[in-house]
Amino acid sequence: MFFFALFICFLFTGCESGSQSSEDGVLEINIAHGNQPTEPIGQMAEKWRELVEEESNGQVQLNIYPSSQLGSEKDVVEQAIMGNNVIIFTGYDFLMDYVPDAGILTAPFLTEDIDTLLALTESDWFYSLEDDLQAKGIEIINTSTVYGERQLMTDKLIESPEDLRGLKIRVPNNQMYIKTFQAFGASPTPMPLSDTYTSLQQGLIDGAENPLPVLAGSKTNEVTNYLTLTGHTKIISPWIAGTDFIDTLPAETVELLKETSLEAAAFARDIIESEEESVLQEFEEQGIEINMVDIEPFREQSQSVYTAFPDWSDGLYETVHSLIEEYEAQNE
Repeated sequence: MFFFALFICFLFTGCESGSQSSEDGVLEINIAHGNQPTEPIGQMAEKWRELVEEESNGQVQLNIYPSSQLGSEKDVVEQAIMGNNVIIFTGYDFLMDYVPDAGILTAPFLTEDIDTLLALTESDWFYSLEDDLQAKGIEIINTSTVYGERQLMTDKLIESPEDLRGLKIRVPNNQMYIKTFQAFGASPTPMPLSDTYTSLQQGLIDGAENPLPVLAGSKTNEVTNYLTLTGHTKIISPWIAGTDFIDTLPAETVELLKETSLEAAAFARDIIESEEESVLQEFEEQGIEINMVDIEPFREQSQSVYTAFPDWSDGLYETVHSLIEEYEAQNE
């Protein structure tokens, strides 16, 4: 059925203007992310490519563009919304530019674990969020990709938020991370992940934050001395495409992309959990000073973030917090 629908699509419509097909009828879809190919997200993308090629018998091909090759995350999200042929790994913090409530999923210290975050994406509240995103031209392909727990690496010892005062910390270019590190007292400095190493090396910034495998992949450990285990944000991130582009694809192709992405995401989560342990050990062996900081002062400082977005719906935090409490009660 999949191959028949794909054939009919090419025969009569060419899959419309958004899609690409080679001379031999293979449907090509571009996949973009900002991470290094060796990082868990890079490995997920490769696994996804393999699964799609296998399940479609080679009739659908994913062309992968890692390391922000197609542009900054914000720029590629815009490309997707404009209907370009691209599926991008992004964050709910970037999507809050279009649907502000999406940003709460990346707010600091929102949940105690990743599974609680994943449970939020299976709630009626989240389904309503998806509808709002679709109305803005954004289609979520996968909601279950785990990015990890974000930690802090700096060129000086950090023991409390006061130690961050005035330090320039690289953050993604969106308001959630900017306001979070402003709440900690730092001077957040937005830039693409690919620029982090050089900026640290040249002294343009004093530190960076990301999950441990990402810090290792960007070689942040080579140009900093201290790792502070703040765990300030636990991150799940979506893969998204423009609704206009998705509408050019056969329904069977869209279903194929979504189903295979689930398997690839589970594959990547296993890698993340394994690499978090190995990277921590590697950093310690390299002489990085690892600080098991008291996170309560950071948690307290971060509470101002929840009142920093006037565009959020009234009662948003209470709604999400009640869903978290409900999930935790069911899983005690």
